[in-house]
Amino acid sequence: MSESPQSVYAFGRHEPASHVIIHVSDTHFLAGGARLGGRYDVDETFSRTLEAIMAVHPHPSAIVITGDLADLGEPDAYRRLREAVEPVAAALDTAVVWVAGNHDERPALRAGLLDLEPSEEPVTSMWDLDGLRLIALDTSVPGWHHGDIDERQLDWLAGVLAEPAPHGTLLAMHHPPLPSHLPLFDILELRHQDELADVIRGTDVRGILAGHLHYSSHGMFAGVPVSVASATCYTMNVARPAPDVNGMDAAQAFQLVHVHPDTITHTVVPVLDAPTGDFFSQEWLERMARLTPEQRLEAFSRKPGR
Repeated sequence: MSESPQSVYAFGRHEPASHVIIHVSDTHFLAGGARLGGRYDVDETFSRTLEAIMAVHPHPSAIVITGDLADLGEPDAYRRLREAVEPVAAALDTAVVWVAGNHDERPALRAGLLDLEPSEEPVTSMWDLDGLRLIALDTSVPGWHHGDIDERQLDWLAGVLAEPAPHGTLLAMHHPPLPSHLPLFDILELRHQDELADVIRGTDVRGILAGHLHYSSHGMFAGVPVSVASATCYTMNVARPAPDVNGMDAAQAFQLVHVHPDTITHTVVPVLDAPTGDFFSQEWLERMARLTPEQRLEAFSRKPGR
């Protein structure tokens, strides 16, 4: 299990997280480091993303990248993405879970990231993260941008979920089983959602991690929380009316996922440089830890003059 360095400071009612996962999505790498659309420097933004990942947790359970790893499915794009991520994963001593998206090409992804024979077989995997089961599904449709999940994957998933895992299961997929308020994404939504719901309803699935939208979103599907991570390449400017929403080179982010015994939280981590205060620190936490609960409330909760 990968506890955060702050987990020893149990100041609240909830037990510490048993697992911490880094959820990244939509890197859209291109061969040779080309700019996406001639505009977005996806390499530079992803480099800053990796720096932030290194800072937020010393040993996450996994780095999960939920699809559109490459923009055009080029072998060199996968090679360059792998060369960027693997040293960071090694430094953090963590696993990397690659998930296929609609911009990916299965043969090149399988060869370039997984060292498998190139084929059009779905890119699926299952991970035991110290008792937390993580299942990567492939919702890509070769030659298309909408999502789907075929009967073979559904049958396989049903078989796996027949036996619960000690800490439950998380699913990782590219196309979220959620509506979007942007009409363009409804065209590219996940097909056969009812069939997927039938498979996961009533099982130990505790959450679904997804991407595709290029903006953060949350909802429920078959009684399971769904969390959509924004993109690291570019994001959607949702501060516009829905018909006018387009991409922008701002607000790139990933998510920090804390798996607690009774709940899972998803914290959006912005990838930016901004002036930041320095009031709270490791030293401050240690000082609070030396106090009793009542003394902590007196020191930090009481309003001045009351």
